[in-house]
Amino acid sequence: MSEPTLFESIVSGDVPSHMVSTGEMWYAFLDIYPRTPGHTLVVPKVGVQRLADLTQQQRSALFEGVVQVQERLSVHFQTNDFTVCVHDGPLAGQEVPHVHVHVLPRVPSDGGKTLQAMWPDAPAMGGPIDHDELGRLAGALRGE
Repeated sequence: MSEPTLFESIVSGDVPSHMVSTGEMWYAFLDIYPRTPGHTLVVPKVGVQRLADLTQQQRSALFEGVVQVQERLSVHFQTNDFTVCVHDGPLAGQEVPHVHVHVLPRVPSDGGKTLQAMWPDAPAMGGPIDHDELGRLAGALRGE
């Protein structure tokens, strides 16, 4: 039996996260190294590496979760614009071997850069994590 992925451990509750929303087949939480405020990851509850490994029902549910997350982010950040990205496999830049969809709210003040252009100016991966701020934002997104 292989070790669970980080995201399987988050979905099971073994690793804490800042939940934004959840559904029967998916779970959404704030990225601890956000590229923009509100950067959310939506993952299937089943631990598979590629979109093609999901059933059609699981893919549909996952992207329904993406839309629900966009609705929450839209209200909080007052935007209807998002960068939505999937790194489908390690050669595509996938760092955790578990399907995940990045949902980044876009606002006029972020400069309108593409995802690749945003990366050089983003906070360093592995740096300090502001769990207090992430917790406040996750609560606000859940309407608490």
